Amino acid sequence: MKIEIWSDIMCPFCYIGKNNFEQALQQLPFKEAVEVEWKSFQLDPGLDPEKTQNTIQYFKEKKGFPEAQASQMISQVAQMGKGAGIDFNFEKALITNTFSAHRLLHLAKKYNLSNEMEEALFIAHFIDGKNVGDTDVLVALAENLGIDKEEARKVVSSEELDYEVHQDIQEARNNGISGVPFFVLNGKYAVSGAQPVEVFKEALEQTYKETVNPFKDLSGGSGASCDADGCSI
Repeated sequence: MKIEIWSDIMCPFCYIGKNNFEQALQQLPFKEAVEVEWKSFQLDPGLDPEKTQNTIQYFKEKKGFPEAQASQMISQVAQMGKGAGIDFNFEKALITNTFSAHRLLHLAKKYNLSNEMEEALFIAHFIDGKNVGDTDVLVALAENLGIDKEEARKVVSSEELDYEVHQDIQEARNNGISGVPFFVLNGKYAVSGAQPVEVFKEALEQTYKETVNPFKDLSGGSGASCDADGCSI
């Protein structure tokens, strides 16, 4: 069963959604049959990759929120994070353009490390206060996962994987996806937002039942039949 997840690194709800989704998946007997593919999405592609802002600044300047309102929102998200096992450090988080980080995610996909890279980027941004638009930071994250640092530097600093990033973003547009996180379950169902663990669990169970193992045998399996090895009575 394939799960496609559109996400952006600077989206706290994407991190919460990831944790809740993974907790739900661990409770299911078919977890080993689930393939997860991370897809790129940019919440604010117009941000200058050479600049950073703190979270309060960003909400004030970009969204027009008063500082008190911005602080209250951040506090509420931090509480949601605790419920998902995340200790957000919004005081240190640096808002910047995430396109280069998405390049790195596509490189990690080549080595079946996209889930690990997604987690590493979330930790770098939300916990450690690192600049996920900075080439050296991204190369270090790649190296920590065993990816060749020179290959990582080349990918992050060039347009080599830009097509793949843009393809994900265009696919989101084509499917009417305007916000993240957004989970597509085996091409049949969708779950949007950082839903609770139980919602993910029920959605995964229903999708598996209907798309992977859609038939329930009511016969008891004892009737005469034939298969590739012959017939039995």
